[in-house]
Amino acid sequence: MKKLLITIMVCVIGSTINAQQNNQIPSKGLVNGKLTDQAQLALHYVTIQVKNILGKLILSTISDEKGEFLLEGLPEENLILEFSLIGYKTLSRNVELSPSAYKLDIGNMSLMQDTTVLKEVSITAEKSMISLKLDKKVFEVGKDILSQSGSVNDILNSVPSVAINPEGAVRLRGNSNVMVLINGRRSGLTQSNSLDQIPAGLIDKIEVISNPSSRYDAGGSAGIINIILKKNKIGGLNGQLKVVGGLPNDNRINPSLNYKSDKINLFSTLGIRLSDYKGFYSSNQSVLDNEQQRFLTQTQDEDRHDDGKLIYLGADYLINAHNTMTAAYFKNATKDHDKTWFDYQYSSSTLDSNLIRNGESREKRDYNQLEFNYTRTFENAQKKYTLDMQYDFWNSDKTWALTTEKHFPHPETLPGIRTSSIGSSKDFLLQSDLEQPLTEKSMLELGLKLENRKVTSDFYAEQQQGDQWVIYYNINNKLQYNELISSAYAQFSNKGKKFSYMLGLRSELTKISIEDRLGDYQNKKNYIRIFPTLNLSYQLNEETTTQFSYSKRINRPSLWMLYPFNELTDLNSQFIGNPALNPSYADVLELGLLKHWGDLTFNPSVYYQNNSDIIQMYTYRNNDIFYTIPVNIDGEIRQGLELSLLYNPWKWLQLNAELNGYEFQQKGGYLGQDFNFNGNATTGRFSTQAKISTMMNLQLRYNYTGATTNAQSHTWSVHYLDFGLSRNALKEKMTITLDGSNVLNTRKTKTLTTGDNYIYNQLSNPNASRYRLTMVYRFNLKDSQSIRQAKSGNRN
Repeated sequence: MKKLLITIMVCVIGSTINAQQNNQIPSKGLVNGKLTDQAQLALHYVTIQVKNILGKLILSTISDEKGEFLLEGLPEENLILEFSLIGYKTLSRNVELSPSAYKLDIGNMSLMQDTTVLKEVSITAEKSMISLKLDKKVFEVGKDILSQSGSVNDILNSVPSVAINPEGAVRLRGNSNVMVLINGRRSGLTQSNSLDQIPAGLIDKIEVISNPSSRYDAGGSAGIINIILKKNKIGGLNGQLKVVGGLPNDNRINPSLNYKSDKINLFSTLGIRLSDYKGFYSSNQSVLDNEQQRFLTQTQDEDRHDDGKLIYLGADYLINAHNTMTAAYFKNATKDHDKTWFDYQYSSSTLDSNLIRNGESREKRDYNQLEFNYTRTFENAQKKYTLDMQYDFWNSDKTWALTTEKHFPHPETLPGIRTSSIGSSKDFLLQSDLEQPLTEKSMLELGLKLENRKVTSDFYAEQQQGDQWVIYYNINNKLQYNELISSAYAQFSNKGKKFSYMLGLRSELTKISIEDRLGDYQNKKNYIRIFPTLNLSYQLNEETTTQFSYSKRINRPSLWMLYPFNELTDLNSQFIGNPALNPSYADVLELGLLKHWGDLTFNPSVYYQNNSDIIQMYTYRNNDIFYTIPVNIDGEIRQGLELSLLYNPWKWLQLNAELNGYEFQQKGGYLGQDFNFNGNATTGRFSTQAKISTMMNLQLRYNYTGATTNAQSHTWSVHYLDFGLSRNALKEKMTITLDGSNVLNTRKTKTLTTGDNYIYNQLSNPNASRYRLTMVYRFNLKDSQSIRQAKSGNRN
């Protein structure tokens, strides 16, 4: 398979190179500069057109994330540069290039806000765009209907290579070892798969970094997903009100208010969320003990209710043209009330017994974040220095109350059980970065970063004995986890007319200590690792770019994998963390191509990952209970092919298809379980968005995850369908959206796990069909603009 994948890529790239050999541009004129607004803030994705004095278009491009642009290969003559961006007045600049003066730096160009209100608006569908950068793939979010009323999870399910499982875990190319960032920072919301707390309408773009450069943390062997939130760029007072109503109950209200002047930008957001979720689970198992076969049929119904409140307040202050400070405070408080019902039917040849268990859980979480940023720019627009500090502190308190009754053969009330889990964390981050241009085309980047995290988790379980409660099976312990990561990086990049490269080196020193009250989990780990990266890019022409990359990565176990405490909710199945887990390491190579044919965009890539000490879930049976625990095994080799296609045959129709297939070879063992296994997996997605009238759009999305098998279990394929219907009103001041997710209620995971003396079938459906009606009203904002939101937490 690997030879076939490489042959396909070489043929595609080779044929494209041959087609371009006779299409070289002899001109050498060069113009560079930077685009800002009136407050000297960078404007990215400004359309730049170069025309001759007769008005003929010579070149068209856009500014980058820093507002900077570089125009190469221009004819040496009089030219007209035009800069345009929605919400701003078009700016024109005449320049003259000659053989003796063919390089020109026009410095900062400021665009003026366009305050004219159009009486008639021609509405067209805004296309989502994919672009291939030197070290990442950028998915610019358009007006996808399924993105209007949902959360970040709905956006991520639209991004090529990315998928969210029913429990909210993020996967990249089918791999869950991915680091999620928000505005370049690690997210506290990903700790409990809580990205659905961020409204999707706030997302500007998603950066998919399957092979990150050295400027990014080395964590996440599958890569990094960076979620970029929209910022307020409109002067004066503006804001929006968003109201959501759904079935099952999903009620949200988010008012936002912003004010911006030449010197200061004030931003504020409030949020209230009341949501219900319905879940259903079932299992069937067959166990052979002492040559006697026994069976268990189990069903579980789940009602989850979440309440959330958030507030975000802050300000940007422009000290002068080159110095800016930002300070902000973010608070997110949630209350969860969950109820679950279990029905256990034990049998051999006939029904032996029947148990009913009721569980009720309450949890309070309080997340706080203080952030500060200082940015210094210079006369050279490419040079920049930033200093970031962030302090996160949160706490949680969760309790379970469990009652169990035997209904057959004789009615009996069993002793009640209750558990308590109290946790807290204090996270501090300090980071400094410098971007220093060496020449017009080369850049040196340097950075230092310090992260310190202290986490405590106090867990105990009690069983009722008469009027008293006593500790249950000695489950009463407190875990203290401390982590310090010091890192530094240096990165050199050079951008040529056709060929660009980036070479980096990152060093991370990690110190970890784990200890508990009972002394069962004393552990200290200190290690330093070097992580080299290499990114190569060759632009065959304006429509075609190919890229190769290599990186060394680390996958640190998440906190939930380390906690040795197991909730006792289910009589039959429990998960236990493993404090002895070690990080895994990966060498990652990737070759990709981005090709545009008018309205068609094609993006194939082949990738290879060699992983050592990977983390694998191990399921075993003890005292009639199935336990699942994460363990380290020797390694895994993964190689695959990914295809992504975006097609706009007509202005009113957009089609998007993607397919990812990979094969893997795992090696290792644990406590007699052989994990040596070769397998493969496939994922796919197809979506279409159609403009059915001048004011209304329709979107459909089909999702597919193929069947997978490993050494212990087989998981069946999953298909599900989403839809959305959107309408603008009041001259784009209001948008009304109706959407449905998992509309056929087919998003169910079915797994078969086998052991020496058991067969264990499971069906999981944590989220049933959901329908939502959303209204967004904006004042002094357009449909394509949104409000400022909080950055993420320090750690995942």
